[in-house]
Amino acid sequence: MSTLFDISAPKKPTNLTVNSDLLNQAKDLKMNISSVLESALIESIKKAKKEVWINENKTAMKDYNEKIKEYGLFSDEIRTF
Repeated sequence: MSTLFDISAPKKPTNLTVNSDLLNQAKDLKMNISSVLESALIESIKKAKKEVWINENKTAMKDYNEKIKEYGLFSDEIRTF
């Protein structure tokens, strides 16, 4: 089950403005425009949420990395790589 969105949520009709040439080419290729839009939205939302998470956690990651530099990892003495 995806945690990004509710796959069982009902579909909702939406009006869009799309370049007519792109729309015609997609129709000629028998592409499911709704499916293509949903796939593009999924990828765009994933990317945007990743950027938000990174920005929200930037300080914590910086602090963690500084502690690792100062104290090392607990496994430094036992790792073989």
